Amino acid sequence: MDSNNWLQQLMMVGIGTTSLVAEKLREVSDELVKDGKLNPEQAKAVMDDIVEQLKSEQGNWDVQMQRQMRNMMQDLGVARQSEVDELRGRIDRLERQVRDLENKLWR
Repeated sequence: MDSNNWLQQLMMVGIGTTSLVAEKLREVSDELVKDGKLNPEQAKAVMDDIVEQLKSEQGNWDVQMQRQMRNMMQDLGVARQSEVDELRGRIDRLERQVRDLENKLWR
């Protein structure tokens, strides 16, 4: 399975869950307005507050997801980009040294 696709699907689940929660909250606030327990302005204010909290928590969720993904990739032994770049540099230096030694031998 493509890891980018898997991660994208996981992110979509989080977004979908947030959207579902927001929709249910709208339904509850509409019901409270209909029953006369809240006036429309109060319902809007409550909804705005809850939506702001959800957005804030979504950001925290994203950070936690990224941390979990890094930990999982590390547990699986997948090299970080910085490690791959460092190894490429070492390979380049070794190849240069081998070429230099070969050139010295053929002189």
